[in-house]
Amino acid sequence: MLARLLYTLTFYLAIPLLLFRLWKRARKNSDYAWRIPERFGYYTLQTPLQNSLWFHTVSVGEFLAARPLIDRILDNYPDRPCVITTMTPTGSDRVQQAYADQLAGGRIQHVYLPYDLPDALNRFLKRFNPAVLVIMETELWPNMIHYTYRAGVPIVLANARLSEKSADGYRRVLPLFRPMMRELALLAAQSDADGERFVELGLPPRNLQVTGTVKFDLDIKPETHDQARALRERWGGKRKVWIAASTHQGEDEEVLEAHLYIRSKLPGTLLVLVPRHPERFADVAGLVEGRGLTLSRVSQQQPVTEDTDVVLGDTMGELLKMLGAADVAFIGGSLVPVGGHNMLEALAMGTPALTGPHVFNFQMVADLLTELNVLETVTTTVGLGQAVERLLTHDEQRYALSKRGRGVVEDNRGAMDRLFSLICRQIG
Repeated sequence: MLARLLYTLTFYLAIPLLLFRLWKRARKNSDYAWRIPERFGYYTLQTPLQNSLWFHTVSVGEFLAARPLIDRILDNYPDRPCVITTMTPTGSDRVQQAYADQLAGGRIQHVYLPYDLPDALNRFLKRFNPAVLVIMETELWPNMIHYTYRAGVPIVLANARLSEKSADGYRRVLPLFRPMMRELALLAAQSDADGERFVELGLPPRNLQVTGTVKFDLDIKPETHDQARALRERWGGKRKVWIAASTHQGEDEEVLEAHLYIRSKLPGTLLVLVPRHPERFADVAGLVEGRGLTLSRVSQQQPVTEDTDVVLGDTMGELLKMLGAADVAFIGGSLVPVGGHNMLEALAMGTPALTGPHVFNFQMVADLLTELNVLETVTTTVGLGQAVERLLTHDEQRYALSKRGRGVVEDNRGAMDRLFSLICRQIG
């Protein structure tokens, strides 16, 4: 109790800093400015919802993982309204794209999660009156958990993961973390190791279920593969193509150096570079041109010719087909200590995947894929260039990896079914 009170007081004192941070971000993305009231629990919704299904997905990755689950639960409870919260404009954009019709019809409401302040959260709860809260992965806020629990709403932490590094951090704030664990109705962990760490930090063992990761339960429509083949033809059907997906600051430079190495060995190879965050698109374009490479930007529908060195994937919602159109994929956020991103999307699209060493956000998945010899880890710029060159050169090895990767994704499906059943029990 005392720890949460001190935390709340600190949060209130930090409001001027939060507003300044929003102002700085609004200079690059106006969405941060005009939706500031939502951050404090003020919404334009006229009539409060009743018994809504509340899903919290912090950003794009969590929403994409949750969407098949959300769809299934909405189909199973057709009379229930739904509210989906995110915390970033990119996550918000994906929700609005995915559920445009339901948002227009009022079945689904989408807002930003308010800051972790008691009055803001109570305004949110009174406005949306949830019957259940499903949080994807490990987005835990002490006041959100406490006031939702106090309102009698069962809280499900779905697809939960907890690396040893994160567990060490939570141990340092155990008086704040342990009460949250006791207020969860259900924690569905990705692995036994994740579950054990949560129990060690205060989760009652009876509230733990190990379901596996829903990231294997990818919902890829058949037309996505058709779009990938068409895209590959536009890039040049006979060219060697590799993609660096979801790259972060400090990583793009290494990717471009690797590409220069690859082109010295395999002239004409095309790089598709997809930064993780839209606000970095212009900066990355400058990096490419600064190295004297010919650039084609997808957002500007610039043609890809034989002279094009790099395609910049500066749009949202097209990564899957770009992955499927490439011969080899490097998954970013892993050469720098960000924690990695979902390498299963590439494998499901039939594209062999490489990653850097920093994959603690996907450790269980990465370990399994490495053990099954469908994921290779590189640690340096030279190592990345050599690995890509090897796979682009040896067609039979690449095709075998492609087939094995798709098989591993298919064999490990099922977490979504288990999670769906557990959440329905909480709703029921």
